[in-house]
Amino acid sequence: MTKVVDMQQAVILEKQATASDDSQYSLVQIIGLWAMVALPMFFLAWVIAPALAPYSPFHPGITYWLLIIVGMIWQFVFSLIILYREMGTLNIRRIRERTWLTPPEEPKTGKKNYWLFLWVIPAILFNGLVTEFSDILDVPWVNIFPFLAPRSFMDIAELATPEFNGAWWLLGIVLLSSIFNYFLGEELFFHGILLPKMKGAFGKWDWVANAVFFGLYHLHKPWAIPGIIVSCLSYSLPATRFKSNWMAVIVHGFEGIILFIIVLGIILGLAG
Repeated sequence: MTKVVDMQQAVILEKQATASDDSQYSLVQIIGLWAMVALPMFFLAWVIAPALAPYSPFHPGITYWLLIIVGMIWQFVFSLIILYREMGTLNIRRIRERTWLTPPEEPKTGKKNYWLFLWVIPAILFNGLVTEFSDILDVPWVNIFPFLAPRSFMDIAELATPEFNGAWWLLGIVLLSSIFNYFLGEELFFHGILLPKMKGAFGKWDWVANAVFFGLYHLHKPWAIPGIIVSCLSYSLPATRFKSNWMAVIVHGFEGIILFIIVLGIILGLAG
């Protein structure tokens, strides 16, 4: 009899947890959560980095980069806090379901279909096209608001100096940055925490709203916000349509390969 009661209680708890997972955020909640990750990035980039740079043993660009990584690590920690508060557990299976880190689903049937991963190909091509011609969006934006222009230490191209020839340790920073940018930090928060719960506030346009919030989060690089918003559409759409954030991880993460190549060129003295 005790076992039956325990099983019934377990079923009830599971149903309550599922209902909690399915609940949607309000617009106020979304803005509040967004601010909790966007404002620290702004503070790190525009206040801490310039203040710390004269005393840092690193190049100002490296100091800035490391601080941005700290901000993304905070996003990971904050995401875990949110998940625990919502689910009462950090069970890996529950986290995967809650954050859509599952195989893509057929929109009509909900059936898992790995062939849907082929949609990342056009998404990557679109993302690359937007990145290639981002100046069309970003330059007019900065011309209208010149105070948004980047400081020199915020441009990775500033690292293309003989000082970093043979600096293989830079690849360690690339790896750390990529992990918390394309998987555990930005991706987990914006497409794992926010995206699955934005339909209640934005309906079928949740993927567009997600791209806008993701772009506006980049207060640490505001000169690139227009291009980032359009670029994000290439991974927020397939992630939403197929309820799989692996689509977003793959498409967004492709940028990490480009970053690796750029930094490798700097190390080998090929950039500049």
